[in-house]
Amino acid sequence: METKEYIEKYAIFQTGGKQYQAVEGKTIAIEKLEGEPGQEVEFTEVLFRKDGQGNFEFGKPHLEATIKASIVKQTKGPKLVVFKFKRRKKVRVKKGHRQKITVVRIESI
Repeated sequence: METKEYIEKYAIFQTGGKQYQAVEGKTIAIEKLEGEPGQEVEFTEVLFRKDGQGNFEFGKPHLEATIKASIVKQTKGPKLVVFKFKRRKKVRVKKGHRQKITVVRIESI
């Protein structure tokens, strides 16, 4: 029987209109932030936090805590294809798009 990995300490934060889960030491790809690789960033819109002792904190709407992270690299996401088609009109438009993303490593919660 497989065992599931259980995360003791994590937080949920919001940036760029999206919510992400932060676990210390993990890297996540988020919507583009200004900055160079190696630069420190802080996320102040923390919505939820669970510490290692099983205590939960919920923000109303945000907590006072901050999440510290460092930028690993600036890159682009996968290519998304947008195809528009109108039948019987000979209209076909194919466009591609790659969203700019920032990969960050969570240092502390």
